[in-house]
Amino acid sequence: MFISPAYAAGEAAPQGGGLQLFIMLGLFAVIFYFMIYRPQAKRVKEHKDLMASMGKGDEVLTGGGLVGKITKISEDNDFIVIALNDNNEVTIKKDFVTAVLPKGTMKSL
Repeated sequence: MFISPAYAAGEAAPQGGGLQLFIMLGLFAVIFYFMIYRPQAKRVKEHKDLMASMGKGDEVLTGGGLVGKITKISEDNDFIVIALNDNNEVTIKKDFVTAVLPKGTMKSL
């Protein structure tokens, strides 16, 4: 009596095509690949190459900031021993090496 009846709108809202959805998903996939996945995969590959190229006598920088010379490499369990100076040696995993330094870097520090 006091409330008037509500009627539905006569026209339906236009529906978006399924093709537009797939184009947007494809665009997001391309952006994801070039902005996130590809650079990360490149960094991982470079780090694996770095770990494979290390040899005895190389001077390295670790993720913790230690600079030392590799004295022993254990191939079976991925650990290396680095000499920080004449008296101190540290055993670390190969993964924690961030850079191989040029020869003579330790003497210049």
